[in-house]
Amino acid sequence: QRPGKAPRILVVDDEAHIVELLKYNLEKEGLEVVVATDGHGCLARVRQDQPDLIILDIMLPGLDGLEVCRRLRAQAETAAIPVIFLSARGEEMDRVLGLEIGGDDYVTKPFSPRELVARVKARLRRQERETEEVLTAGPIVLKPGQHEVLVNGERRDLTPKEFELLRHLILNAGKVLRRDYLLDHVWGYDYYADTRTVDVHIRYLRQKIEPDPSHPIYIETVRGVGYRFREWK
Repeated sequence: QRPGKAPRILVVDDEAHIVELLKYNLEKEGLEVVVATDGHGCLARVRQDQPDLIILDIMLPGLDGLEVCRRLRAQAETAAIPVIFLSARGEEMDRVLGLEIGGDDYVTKPFSPRELVARVKARLRRQERETEEVLTAGPIVLKPGQHEVLVNGERRDLTPKEFELLRHLILNAGKVLRRDYLLDHVWGYDYYADTRTVDVHIRYLRQKIEPDPSHPIYIETVRGVGYRFREWK
């Protein structure tokens, strides 16, 4: 967030009444609001205005919200911007897809403006805390503010979920973290359907940070329970 300035929120929706509703409620809380009405407009606004958080409708004309999020996460300079999805579709698979792609939260229409504003403020507080802490574990350095991971001084490109997974493992080094704990804290919701998601992300993470992924030295599997990050003295 920009020092001394109100956090800037980018609202992206093609329904004018929703944009006005969000703009009114966010500005009432002292937040700055900029607006886009389609996917390409959103990407242009992000480059121009450098928002602190994006509220992103999924069903947008042209480029949909899911593809917009994919593109944001693929660029180092925008990968760490929090995204809260808005959607008229509330099925579990839609929420799972949105969060897997890199969304930080998923709100179903119709929604409570008050609740959405509360989620925005909570996410901004979390982002501010994460931006401040640089974590070091042996040869691994994790910089949340830059969404950057270095291993022996070399940059490794992680997806947002891989990055958050590694952050939680390092913060709890030496402790065994259960798969359901990681799902709840990294994905931000109760994902009881299938804990194999964690295993898949751990495998990809090992491929990016371990010298030999088949014999990991950083992330240990605790069979039948979860994972433990090596504790560095």
